Amino acid sequence: MIRIGILGDIGSGKSFVAKSFGYPVFNADNEVGKLYKKNRRIFIKLNKTLPKYITQFPIKKQEVTKTILANKNNLKKIIKIIHPEIRKKMNIFLKKNKKSKLIVLDIPLLLENKINKRKDILIFVQSKKSEILKRLKKRQNFDSKIMNRFRKIQLPLDYKRKKSNFIIKNNFTNRFIKKQIKYILKQIH
Repeated sequence: MIRIGILGDIGSGKSFVAKSFGYPVFNADNEVGKLYKKNRRIFIKLNKTLPKYITQFPIKKQEVTKTILANKNNLKKIIKIIHPEIRKKMNIFLKKNKKSKLIVLDIPLLLENKINKRKDILIFVQSKKSEILKRLKKRQNFDSKIMNRFRKIQLPLDYKRKKSNFIIKNNFTNRFIKKQIKYILKQIH
């Protein structure tokens, strides 16, 4: 099985590119959302660790946002609880898709959490800063302070770009992305 890891800045279109491959995608952000909504055990752990902030189940995104902004150590505490669960979910995904010839990992902290394997093919999604900002502002609950907190725990983009086997220039049009993906798939098969 070929494992493709998608790297790039927040809002660069990683999930869009990941889905465009047409193979099974593990989307860590979606899985985190499900944990907040459906996993009472996670709520109990977060409530115990951050009782002042995480107070109701299902956990609302706004509650998490306020928690992260209240204290810079809170993000680390949340990550400590959430990431082991996401790893388990990823392993289930990998087992379920072991017969697939290719899978895509859309995990924002792929390199930071050393989830990638040496043989993984890393693809960096590059977008114009102005385009990223325009798209992020359209997101519900967009908060630049939160984005900056997340950027601080990420490796520098230049490092991720250098580590990547391929770079996809994302101009947010389907045809342009598909053409680049087709080229990459030819190179790796």
